[in-house]
Amino acid sequence: QVQLVESGGGLVQAGGSLRLSCAASRSIFSISAMGWYRQAPGKQRELVAIITSRGSTNYADSVKGRFTISRDNAKNTVYLQMNSLKSEDTAVYSCNARGVGLLRDLDYWGQGTQVTVSS
Repeated sequence: QVQLVESGGGLVQAGGSLRLSCAASRSIFSISAMGWYRQAPGKQRELVAIITSRGSTNYADSVKGRFTISRDNAKNTVYLQMNSLKSEDTAVYSCNARGVGLLRDLDYWGQGTQVTVSS
């Protein structure tokens, strides 16, 4: 069992920035890919960014150049730096840990944090 706790959400004006944090209860980065997902009202949940156990990153086209995913192994925390925020970025953002290799069936989610971008 791994617990993930997100923080850092809030209300920000368009063009502003927020940094989301996802703290894991245990050191899991070596065995998991960490991802940020979001779900806006009336839309399907989508993958925003992912960082693999090896440190490689991938982003949704809609956030490339604006968002950065990173991790701090010592703090067991993954971050999502969000810059140049737009109204369409408004969503509940959730952190996900997915096991890699032989642990690929492991799947953990945080409770989510609301991000609201005002126009």
